[in-house]
Amino acid sequence: MAQAEIGIIGGSGLYSMPGLCKVKEVRLKTSFGKPSDAYVLGTLEDRKVAFLARHGRGHRILPSELNFRANIYGFKQLGVERIVSISAVGSLKEEHKPLEFVIPDQFFDRTRHRVDTFFGNGIVAHIAFADPICPQLAQAVEGACKKAAVIGKRGGTYVCMEGPQFSTKAESNVYRRWGMDVIGMTNLQEAKLAREAEICYVTVAMVTDYDCWHPHHDSVTVDQIVAVLLKNAENATRVVRETVSAMPKDRACKCGSSLAHAILTDRSKIPTATRQRLKLILDKYLKAKKA
Repeated sequence: MAQAEIGIIGGSGLYSMPGLCKVKEVRLKTSFGKPSDAYVLGTLEDRKVAFLARHGRGHRILPSELNFRANIYGFKQLGVERIVSISAVGSLKEEHKPLEFVIPDQFFDRTRHRVDTFFGNGIVAHIAFADPICPQLAQAVEGACKKAAVIGKRGGTYVCMEGPQFSTKAESNVYRRWGMDVIGMTNLQEAKLAREAEICYVTVAMVTDYDCWHPHHDSVTVDQIVAVLLKNAENATRVVRETVSAMPKDRACKCGSSLAHAILTDRSKIPTATRQRLKLILDKYLKAKKA
């Protein structure tokens, strides 16, 4: 029986989930190593929820050091079918102001050093990723922002950069010319892996400040940024609560069958160790093929 149905990933400034009832912590070992921290299980608005601090409590893990596969596979082990990912971002457009939320529907990859697939080691799968965000989940978050009285703009592109350094002005201005909306360091890999694991995924991008293209960027103090982070985290907890409350019981999207036509490898050629490692993802297709 599933221990949770909805996963919440907390980014910079959000290291816990206020309002959880019947709380317990679970430390998991996955086929891909250890997740960032213990999963905090509980109920929120009468729904079973699992919360994970992306960077670990105390913010100990760099974006490039994150074990994205373990984090997502851990949610799969818990039975999670939907993930709401909270992320602090910089704004690449004047219209996206600090304290506003963006619900992007596209990503652009500027990372270099990251493993972002469960496949390999004897199995090849190519998922469709033209539309990387679950539309049903994005709609739920958009409605939740309205109920929580938080500006939440649906649509736009999230540039995922390597980090941990922030952009140069030249890079920031190029992204603006390309029409990108916000910039962060973590969400693309999560989205790819969630799709491979057939888990619905949405990003709630909390605008912390303008990226370095902005003429007033250098005048922003650390204290101001921290104050925005704290306020964003407070707003995010309200949005998550409203999202969970309004979440339909049944999934009316295609996320749950993402692998139906994606696996190209002859089933008889998949190594036993790889089958076992990906058991949670592959079993329904391999068993169906045998039958």
